[in-house]
Amino acid sequence: MGSDKPAGLFRRAFRGLAGDRDQQDAEVLRDYAHDCGARSITGCRDREVVTLYGTLRTITFSPRGGVPALEGELYDGTGTVKLVWLGRRKIAGIHPGSELTASGRIGVVDGDRVMFNPRYELRPTAAHG
Repeated sequence: MGSDKPAGLFRRAFRGLAGDRDQQDAEVLRDYAHDCGARSITGCRDREVVTLYGTLRTITFSPRGGVPALEGELYDGTGTVKLVWLGRRKIAGIHPGSELTASGRIGVVDGDRVMFNPRYELRPTAAHG
């Protein structure tokens, strides 16, 4: 019994540290978004034309209806949106961890926020710099 207690304390302490780092990164992303005039993802309405700022968490190649499609999950500290570039298999500079502004019409597909073929600009990494 006694040997389980230190391991449990360590796990709880580690989760707390990781949570603090995630919260700090989210706060930095929100500040940069505000500074560059971007909207928060959670504050966007369906069919609204917006500019967003965030970090790409994932990038996947997922053909849609026989058309190549590169998909990325953009996180801005408040929520996520799926960015979909139709007709693309890869884009230079677009990879997990990239920070960018994305502009276009936001929509909802199957309950997920989506922006198709957004205009984008790669930005210096804010949360880790």
